[in-house]
Amino acid sequence: MQKTNTKGSDQSDVEGVSSTSSLLTINDSAFELVAWPSFDFPKNQLSEKVFALQSTRFSPELEKSQSTTESPFGNFNLGLHVNDNAKQVVANRNKLAQFINQTLQSDPLNENSPAETEIQWLEQVHGNAVAEITRVVNHPIVADASITRQKNIALAIMTADCLPILLSDKAGKKIAAIHGGWRPLAANIIKETLDTMHSKPEEVVAWLGPCIGNEAFEVGVEVKNTFIKQGDSFSTAFVKQANGKYLADLHQIAQMQLQSLGVIAVSMLEECTYQNTSKYYSYRKNQVTGRMATIICRR
Repeated sequence: MQKTNTKGSDQSDVEGVSSTSSLLTINDSAFELVAWPSFDFPKNQLSEKVFALQSTRFSPELEKSQSTTESPFGNFNLGLHVNDNAKQVVANRNKLAQFINQTLQSDPLNENSPAETEIQWLEQVHGNAVAEITRVVNHPIVADASITRQKNIALAIMTADCLPILLSDKAGKKIAAIHGGWRPLAANIIKETLDTMHSKPEEVVAWLGPCIGNEAFEVGVEVKNTFIKQGDSFSTAFVKQANGKYLADLHQIAQMQLQSLGVIAVSMLEECTYQNTSKYYSYRKNQVTGRMATIICRR
């Protein structure tokens, strides 16, 4: 578990790029706002306590019809590690941060003007390390999940086929973001994150974002066997193909793991990144491509 400090998100690495103070006009296609699962107790007001979104490849400042480009990185790549133009990526990250702050600061439930919320980025390595974030640092933290109990910290996960997972306790006081590739899931990253949150599983709600779907994610038998070791029931998440490989269902695997740990309240955005590359990035389909971000922060 790591505890970290200070400000920014790789901005110091790229000169001449800073966030703009002008008001952003956001097109409706740029971000998917997270729809949390319903639950009975306490009253479901989690969206009033926790703000979360999923980015797409559309620029928030362009109309959907304009959000096409011949570049493999599209209009709103948020990954600095994919050999895109670094200044443009940082500009995109600044726009994302600006949208988050615009949304939070215009919230009528916030009686006082809130401090600026900053995004903590990770260097994801397909492991199961969980970083506890107390203050934001200006470099990516090596981990595949992060949690915070603090306001004014937005946790970010980058994906381009892997499954983004967001967790919150029902009180909206502990939040987490998980990079749910098959390797982190096989290494029990969900359990590691719940253990770090110190929340009772029955008091946690989960959201599963868009990822490569069960009609596109072909894996070898070794991947299936890795999950079968966690329980024979995981075999239902794999469908054998004529070539001897399997189609795997990341949404199902994550939901089964969550339920086995006691997390019952789960909602999903079941869109396939591989089959919907006009909206999302897909590494498996395009190799050279950008990254979306999944963001969660306390209001």
